[in-house]
Parts: sequence; C-alpha cells; structure tokens
Amino acid sequence: MALKSNNIFVNLPVKNLEKTKDFFSKIGFEFNAQFTDKNAACLVIGDNIFAMLLTEDYFKTFTKKDLSNAANTTEVILALSAVSREQVDEIVNAALSAGGSPSNDPVDHGFMYGWSFQDPDGHLWEVMYMDQSHVE
Repeated sequence: MALKSNNIFVNLPVKNLEKTKDFFSKIGFEFNAQFTDKNAACLVIGDNIFAMLLTEDYFKTFTKKDLSNAANTTEVILALSAVSREQVDEIVNAALSAGGSPSNDPVDHGFMYGWSFQDPDGHLWEVMYMDQSHVE
C-alpha cells in the first residue's frame, strides 16, 4: 500500500512574522488562530494544506542546519493551483500590490498558464492554471 498523508505543513522561516501575516492577508489568505502565536502563524492554503510561518529564531529550534537566505538562494518553489487564468493574475497582482516582488514573467502554454512572485522573505510562490480538458 502506498504511503499517503492527510495533511501537508510546509515550514518557512520568516524575518518579521507580523509583516508576513499582513502580506498574506492582503492576498486573501486566512490563518488558523489555533496554531498561531508570537513565534508562528498557520497559513491556510487549502483544506489540508498549510504553511507554518515561523520566526527565524523559532525555526532554528527544529534544525541543526544553517538557514538559507531565500533572497539569495532557492530551496523550494511553492506551487499553488488556480481555478482560472484570471485567478492566477488576481493572486499574483495582489501579492505584488501587498509588497511582494516579481519572480518570473507569466508563462503561457495555451492549456497551462502560470506566474510567480516572491514573498517578503524571498520565498518563491508559483500560481498555475491548467485546463484539465487537455490532460489525458
């Protein structure tokens, strides 16, 4: 039997938790207050998908490794699905208006469309739409 998990929690270090919470709130995301305090905020991405935004000092308590500087290096690209091309643009434009930075230009393959941004800490977020009628 294949291993399956019911939820995913991506942990990301952040320099300023309140600034990061404000950024994602402006995009339209919500937080689970039960798992949010002065050291961490639980960003609700989907029904079973969460990003734990942890202050850098708190994040360091979970690892013996040095933290990478997301402004200079990339360890992960967080890819989110959208329900339409328009929603891709809405999300990325909201992120840019909220203080995010551009990442890559929009990519249009006809049946698949994506665009990306960087959050205030430099983490990469890609928003993609795929027309399922083109998938076999």
